[in-house]
Amino acid sequence: MTQRALDSSGEQTPGPSRPTMIDAGAELDPVHPMEPPPARRPDGLSTAEVAERVARGEVNDVPVRSSRSITEIVRANVFTRFNLIIGVLWVIMLFVAPIQDSLFGFVIVANTGIGIIQEWRAKKTLDSLAVIGEAKPTVRRDGVAAEISTSEIVLGDLVELGPGDKVVVDGTVSEADSLEIDESLLTGEADPVIKRAGDPVMSGSFVVAGGGAFTATKVGREAYAAQLAEEASRFTLVHSELRSGISTILKYVTWMMVPTAIGLIISQLVVKDNNFKESVARTVGGIVPMIPEGLVLLTSVAFAIGVVRLGRKQCLVQELPAIEGLARVDVVCLDKTGTLTEGGMDVTEVRPLNGSDEAYVTQVLRTFGSSDPRPNASLQAIIDAYPAAGGDTLPAADGGALPPVGGDAHPPAGGDAESWTVTDAMPFSSARKYSGAAFTEADGTDSVWLLGAPDVLLSEGDATLTEIEQLNEQGLRVLLLARAEGSLDAPGAAAGAAPTALVVLEQRLRPDAGDTLAYFADQNVATKVISGDNAVSVGAVAGKLGLAGAENTLDARRLPTDPDEMATAMEENAVFGRVTPQQKRDMVAALQSRGHTVAMTGDGVNDVLALKDADIGVSMGSGSEATRAVAQIVLLNNSFATLPSVVAEGRRVIGNITRVATLFLTKTVYSVLLAILVVCFQVEYPFLPRHLTLLSTLTIGVPAFFLALAPNKERAQPHFVRRVMRYAIPSGAIAAAATFATYLVARHYYSGEGALEAETSAATLTLFLVSMWVLAIIARPYTWWRVGLVAAMGLGFLIVLVVPWLQDFFALKLVGAPMPWTAVGIAVAAAALLEFTWRWVGRRFGM
Repeated sequence: MTQRALDSSGEQTPGPSRPTMIDAGAELDPVHPMEPPPARRPDGLSTAEVAERVARGEVNDVPVRSSRSITEIVRANVFTRFNLIIGVLWVIMLFVAPIQDSLFGFVIVANTGIGIIQEWRAKKTLDSLAVIGEAKPTVRRDGVAAEISTSEIVLGDLVELGPGDKVVVDGTVSEADSLEIDESLLTGEADPVIKRAGDPVMSGSFVVAGGGAFTATKVGREAYAAQLAEEASRFTLVHSELRSGISTILKYVTWMMVPTAIGLIISQLVVKDNNFKESVARTVGGIVPMIPEGLVLLTSVAFAIGVVRLGRKQCLVQELPAIEGLARVDVVCLDKTGTLTEGGMDVTEVRPLNGSDEAYVTQVLRTFGSSDPRPNASLQAIIDAYPAAGGDTLPAADGGALPPVGGDAHPPAGGDAESWTVTDAMPFSSARKYSGAAFTEADGTDSVWLLGAPDVLLSEGDATLTEIEQLNEQGLRVLLLARAEGSLDAPGAAAGAAPTALVVLEQRLRPDAGDTLAYFADQNVATKVISGDNAVSVGAVAGKLGLAGAENTLDARRLPTDPDEMATAMEENAVFGRVTPQQKRDMVAALQSRGHTVAMTGDGVNDVLALKDADIGVSMGSGSEATRAVAQIVLLNNSFATLPSVVAEGRRVIGNITRVATLFLTKTVYSVLLAILVVCFQVEYPFLPRHLTLLSTLTIGVPAFFLALAPNKERAQPHFVRRVMRYAIPSGAIAAAATFATYLVARHYYSGEGALEAETSAATLTLFLVSMWVLAIIARPYTWWRVGLVAAMGLGFLIVLVVPWLQDFFALKLVGAPMPWTAVGIAVAAAALLEFTWRWVGRRFGM
């Protein structure tokens, strides 16, 4: 199907949609030789050709992975170091002891199952959201451009490109209209590369300016981005202090556990001449509680449930620990457009300058709007205000013209609309801050026009800037329409341009942006608004939304280049205007150099570099494919107000995992110390596995699960390992000392048959009471359900002590009154010492 355009006389003439095509036989990459693209195919492939390529398997069938596969989830949850250790001990216990001493194995099976199910739920959420947020490239087939899934692209397809579009497969440029490609994600080179017909493009790069089309030469797993994905899938985790901290803890636990377990085995099997099976049981009972196996599980579950919760709010977390990272952020850098303001704008006024005729200015703007087939928000506002007339046409490289944009049949006053023709166009670029177009007017006059930032197009002392400053102070955005001399592509085309009119735009504020800024202020998170617009105008917008320090504005052109001085300027000011894409990246680095954890939000191509370098990148769902590809968090509902939910979810995860980690590691510490004391004193290990399974379930397992998922608004603190161990080590030491003291007293009190069972029961009572006090401390501040949780765990232990068949099942029976009350007294003294220790640590080091 051939597209047609109107020439200056109104007649239809045939012409391709984008006439500049690659010649036949263009050179291909010799490493991956594939079928050369068809020459000069402005209409793209036909339906029959597409079907033929699909049949040959020449389809871009690389699966998009937003999460781990089911196999990987099962493997990660089942095949762990500690599951292996516990599995071996479980098998041993099944042969040498009653089933109640093997309960710890069933608990691990249940925990692992919970972990798999929760992560599978998170995977389903991630995958469904990834499909919603997936970009659909525009492909031309049979002369018709349509959006299709990336996986439906075939070899030889003609894929159209516009600002912000990501190159989804490798190819060769067929059409180029001031096309600039950013390949920084592939090469590390930040400067955009100008592409012309015949130049190669690689998947993973993206368009920063201009437009065009390319012919797919490599699809599927032969594409460059697909090869990179094979080496490192999207699921690769960002840095997580929580995960790395837990890994460090587990490493130290392993080092402590191995020699202690060996000593315990020798003590129970060699030194003491006991019943072999009972010795084995007590040895296993000493080793199993050293392993904080549930800590890893609960961390995974907490992350997975966080992903599901945020998924319900249309927030795609592409990398799980990103919710933790945002909770640690202390500086948020916001891009104004699309974040504080909605994407659209409205033209409120056009002010002719220097005696320009208003009708003539209107016609220039009307024709300018038709010069770019992919207008940005500012130009779209002009198009909406001044729809293109029937004769306004786009430039064509072969001298023809493209179809008109818009369909207004009524010519504007003061000019013959049907006789104006666009002969050249220069798309907007974030780097130069303006766009341009060349026209042939109705009388045959050629004119060149620029539209962009007034303070870039005007000289510094121009009187018009004062008028513009007053508009900016009202939060209005102002563009300057200027007539230039010479051609668009001439060096310094903006120099000497004659100001013709001011185009005043009003931005649409997001109704929820003010509340979100207030939330960050309440949480002591500094907010920096970074924009390519005029700093005063941006500051006025931020001021309307209640941003603290919005009056502290700085034009980024005056920003120091020294990183340290830049960091100082960043800390002292809140609003920055006229920021280039490279400056955004430098500003993020400057803040990070001062120890700040930085989040960057954005939706445009000019935000990509900063998003990639920030600790956490947040993209809007309606943003460019490039920004969504590099961001860890994508707000699919385009609502900046979702960010507080992400922060709250991250704080819930961090705060709660810190709480439950203290529980788990207290158990590890007292288990190791008890084993060491048993070896040193050459006595039987006081507990069977069933005792510690009961204690772990009531004082750690069940309460930790509820505490890990509870609301928690505490601000995230650094140094996870240090903070956890400050409490776990003294708590574990106190619990071990109290328990062993009760055990030694009981050994002197009881004698004869059944003495060991009575001694164990007394020691178990002390350990339970001390562990319950640790739980009671960690459960603070109390709410009705936290008090109920602690009380329910205590009631559960009491039921075991009073129900005869449970006494027999768990081998727990308190004998006499003096020794049990002695055990309670020791536990009370230990609880008092715990209170003192926790308060001292809190005052000395902070919570």
